[in-house]
Amino acid sequence: MSTQDQGPETVLTDGAGAGPAVPALVGVIGGGRMGAGIAQSFAAAGSAVAVAEGSAQAAAAARDRIAAGLQRAAERGRLTEPVDRILGRITMLESVAALPSAADLVVEAVPEDAALKARLLAAAEGAVGVDTVLATNTSSLSVTELAAALVRPGRFIGMHFFNPVPASELVEIVVAPETLPGTVRAATEWTHALGKQDVVVRDSPGFASSRLGLALGLEAIRMVEEGVAEPEAIDAAMQLGYKHPMGPLRLTDLVGLDVRLAIAEHLHTTLGERFAPPRLLRDKVARGELGRKSGQGFYPWP
Repeated sequence: MSTQDQGPETVLTDGAGAGPAVPALVGVIGGGRMGAGIAQSFAAAGSAVAVAEGSAQAAAAARDRIAAGLQRAAERGRLTEPVDRILGRITMLESVAALPSAADLVVEAVPEDAALKARLLAAAEGAVGVDTVLATNTSSLSVTELAAALVRPGRFIGMHFFNPVPASELVEIVVAPETLPGTVRAATEWTHALGKQDVVVRDSPGFASSRLGLALGLEAIRMVEEGVAEPEAIDAAMQLGYKHPMGPLRLTDLVGLDVRLAIAEHLHTTLGERFAPPRLLRDKVARGELGRKSGQGFYPWP
């Protein structure tokens, strides 16, 4: 089998051969909460990072978001270099077309809109080299369907990071039918180089994490809706009784109620009635009670 058939190899940046290392150059599409966290994580690990936004204003806001995240990490003693040095490895771009052709990896991290993701991924593929790995950070959309927008689907994979990205230990690697083995190998090695653990799953609605996590979260919301218990009691039951680090309702606030609703609607369509969104979830999103990012969800967030 040729190198072309095998897919991309991991690019080592330390030259020591002591283990997997981060890619030398990473592109990130979208500088929101998730994109900023992904960019921060790769830059802190030693990668040069280019973050593509849609305007100068959005790019500036993304840079501020990354800088704030790095500052918090520094205050908690989680960085091995000064904030300014890490920020110096990050370049802000005003379009996907400006992504560097030499990028080893490009991660798309825009909102859960399949058409938007497909359009931006296709634009990124046109900007980068033929060996660049493209990844989507989707938490539930079909990686197989997104791959249909690409000329080189073998170089495409799901890399589902978790919020907050710098502190989370997990990356869910989602493999579509056309994803090449070398692409899977590169994605898992880069995950390990970030100090995170991978789980590799076949592309299916909700993958493993979103499908199971959403099932628990939706049932917890129904329990609040039915007056079974208050959110604090439901969360405490799962934390103390089942050793969950965080209850499903507080986690829903952190993820975002709008994000949970979008995933629930997708899984309701693909997997059936057991993922039907509760009325309480729809009502809260309609009122703008989106969780931590809006200041109110199932809990107040001052």
